[in-house]
Amino acid sequence: MLSRQFLRGISTIKEVTVIGSGLMGAGIAQVAAQAGYKVTMVDTTQEALDKGHKIISSSLQRVAKKKFEGDEQKQKQFVQDVFKNVSSSLSAIEASKTSDLVIEAIVENLGVKQTLFRDLDQAAPKHTIFCSNTSSLPIADIASATNRKHLFAGLHFFNPVPQMKLVEIIKTDKTDEQVFASLHEFSKKVGKVPVSCKDTPGFIVNRLLVPYLMEAIRLVERGDASKEDVDIAMKLGAGYPMGPFELADYVGLDTTKFIIDGWYKSGKGLKGEKLVEPSPLLNKLVGEKKLGRKTGGGFYDYKK
Repeated sequence: MLSRQFLRGISTIKEVTVIGSGLMGAGIAQVAAQAGYKVTMVDTTQEALDKGHKIISSSLQRVAKKKFEGDEQKQKQFVQDVFKNVSSSLSAIEASKTSDLVIEAIVENLGVKQTLFRDLDQAAPKHTIFCSNTSSLPIADIASATNRKHLFAGLHFFNPVPQMKLVEIIKTDKTDEQVFASLHEFSKKVGKVPVSCKDTPGFIVNRLLVPYLMEAIRLVERGDASKEDVDIAMKLGAGYPMGPFELADYVGLDTTKFIIDGWYKSGKGLKGEKLVEPSPLLNKLVGEKKLGRKTGGGFYDYKK
C-alpha cells in the first residue's frame, strides 16, 4: 500500500529525462519541452546529442512557421523559448537524479535496456516514474531489472512524434494506478491522445499492424498479386493513406523483421504461430540491407 505523501510525489511531473536523442528521443524531448516541462536529453556521445538538437531545431522551425506565419521575430522567439526548457547530458545517472519521469528511447535490446534501468534505479529519486518507449519488448521484462516495478510502465510514442497524436500507455500487473493516471495526464499535456493497453506483444497498434504487413508480404510471396496492386487495393478499397508495402518501407523492414522474429521465438500467445512466421522475402531484403526509405530502397526503389 503506497502512502498518500508518496502518491502525491509521483502525481506531479515537472522534470523529464529522455534517454536517447535519435528521432524518437528528440521528438519526445521536443513535445515535452513545448508543453513547459524541464527536459534533459541524454545520449552517449556529444555528436549524438548535437544531432538530436538539430532534429528538434528543424522541427520547431516548421512548427513556428505555421504558428506565426509571416512573423520571423515571433518564430525565432518561439524556438528560443522552447529550447530554454531543454538541456543535455552525457550521463543518464546524473540526469535522473532530479527527474520525476524517465523515458527511455534507445536500441531495442532487452539486455541493454535492463542494464540501463538497473543503474538508474539506484540513482533516481524514489518517486521517479520509469517508462520505456519500446514498440515490441515486454514492459515487465524490462522492469524486472528494477525495484520499482509499481512505478514502471510503457509510454509508446509514434514517429514522427511531433505530428503523431497517439501514445500507448502500457500497464503491467504491477503498475500502480496513480502512475497510470500521472502518465495519462502527462500524455495529454504534451498534446497526445493516450490509450491504455495491458503488457501484451505489440500492444495495440503493432499487434494489429505488423501481422497485416506480413500477410500482404505473404500474398506477394505466393504470387497471388503484385505489391503495386496490393498497395493500390488497400488505398482505394480500404481507404488507407498508404499501402502495406509503402508503409513497411516507411517503418523500416529491419524493424518489422525484428518484431516478427521476436514474437515467433518468444511472444506470449504468438510463439511458433503461423501468423508471425518469418518471411523469406523480408529476410532476403533485410539481408541485402534494403531496409526501406532510410536506405533508399526496400520493396520500392527510392533512389530514382
